[in-house]
Amino acid sequence: MNIDYRYLKAFHLVGELLNFSKAAKELKIAQSAVSRQIKLLEEALAEQLIIRSSKKVILTDKGKELYNLINQFEMQTQKIFFHEEEQVIRVGILHGLLENWFIKVIEAFNKKSKNPITVQIGTPDDLGKRLIKGEIDVIFTSEEIDNELVTSLKLFEEHMVLISQGDFNLKDISKTPWIIYDENDYLMKLYKKRPARIIQVASITAIIKMVEMGDGVAIVPVHALNERHNLVQQEIKGFKKTHIYMTTLNYKSWPAPIKLLKETVMLQMI
Repeated sequence: MNIDYRYLKAFHLVGELLNFSKAAKELKIAQSAVSRQIKLLEEALAEQLIIRSSKKVILTDKGKELYNLINQFEMQTQKIFFHEEEQVIRVGILHGLLENWFIKVIEAFNKKSKNPITVQIGTPDDLGKRLIKGEIDVIFTSEEIDNELVTSLKLFEEHMVLISQGDFNLKDISKTPWIIYDENDYLMKLYKKRPARIIQVASITAIIKMVEMGDGVAIVPVHALNERHNLVQQEIKGFKKTHIYMTTLNYKSWPAPIKLLKETVMLQMI
């Protein structure tokens, strides 16, 4: 089957107006051209779409099905391109950022926009791959990605500190349990000598609570801590500065909902 989709417009107008002459006037072409286009469409589909008479135009059952399908397509196209207030914004983010920062962004954004937001947690590598696949619209991670497909906007420095229940000597780092988020945790990267016990917990909030209970030490972002946390914080020598980036596809012009999210983010900077 080889369909020339240019002919669908002529068919749709005839189906809507039920008049060849009016459809031709709308398309600004001759009535004979409209008739020929529909005939070629019918031949390509091997189906009669319109029953013609000198007084009336009637759509066949297949013609009605095709006409309704074109209507649905136009409605969906309008929704995608001209009703951005209904667009769902799919966000990917690191767990700690969600718990300790992005919740405030969502609250502020909801006051300005009716766009629904879905939030998915993942690692920087996983979120980057899903962004490129089109499964996520925007991600917030500690990795900067800039290429012909995606672009990153630096938001703020993520200040990391080592936390402990009481005074702690970094020389004893391998003698006390570590509480880590995952295998890429900063403790795993910074110190080669491992302690006898490593506890992996995929929640920054839970990690902080465990350190408060004396279960071990951890490295967490300062923005995850507050005055209620009775913990000792230590700077880590030689620690490479990290930043948080907002990364999207490399749009020439940002879609309105994502642009509004960006503006909201900038107002909620740490």
